[in-house]
Amino acid sequence: MAPKQKMRLANEKHSKNVVNRGNVPKTLKQEDEKLPVGPWLLGLFIFVVCGSAVFQIIQSIRMY
Repeated sequence: MAPKQKMRLANEKHSKNVVNRGNVPKTLKQEDEKLPVGPWLLGLFIFVVCGSAVFQIIQSIRMY
């Protein structure tokens, strides 16, 4: 594509933002929400925490 044609397409794409002064999003791309931790790692963490709590309860019952 010629540079003038690229500029024209970019101007058309962003022309609606001219009237939205101050309310223009930083990007036009859709952002997917990403979890900071994967589901497998989260499941493993919950399993370890709940499992250790169960063993702690069993151990405290045996002490009495």
